[in-house]
Amino acid sequence: MLFVLFQVGSDQYAVPASRVIEVLPLVLFKRIPQSPRGVAGAFNYRGTAVPVVDLNDMLLGTPAAERLSTRVLLVRYPMEAGTEKILGLIAERATETLRRDESDFAEPGITPSGMSCLGRVCKGPHGLIQWVEVENLLTPEMRDLLFHQPA
Repeated sequence: MLFVLFQVGSDQYAVPASRVIEVLPLVLFKRIPQSPRGVAGAFNYRGTAVPVVDLNDMLLGTPAAERLSTRVLLVRYPMEAGTEKILGLIAERATETLRRDESDFAEPGITPSGMSCLGRVCKGPHGLIQWVEVENLLTPEMRDLLFHQPA
C-alpha cells in the first residue's frame, strides 16, 4: 500500500495515497472569520469550493509553516450514503511517499482524547509513522460546518 508522508511538528504521519486526489503547492485561501481551530479557509479547485484544514493547527494548535515543502493534500472525505467530498489538508514536508503493508502498522497503545483520526503506527526510516484516518479527521460538527450539512 502506498502512503503520502508529511510532518506535524517533528513527527511523521501518513495518509493512504488511494485517498489523495492531488498534491498541490500551498495556495491562497479565502479565510473564514470565526472558524474553529484548524480550519484554514476554502479555495476554488476546478470550479468547486473546497474547505481546507491545517493539520498542524488542528493537532498542535500552531499553523503550519509556509515552506516550499508545505503542501495541500486534496483527499476524498467519505460522507454518508457512500458519497465523498473533497477536503484540503495543509501538511508540512509533504514531499515523500512510503510503501508499507497494512499489517506493518500496529496499535500505538495511546490514543489522545478527541484524536480518533490518529491510527496505527509503523516503523519508518526516521522513526515511527502514524496513519491519519481521513474518515475520522473531522468531528461531526466540523464536517457539517465545512460541507454545509444540516445540524
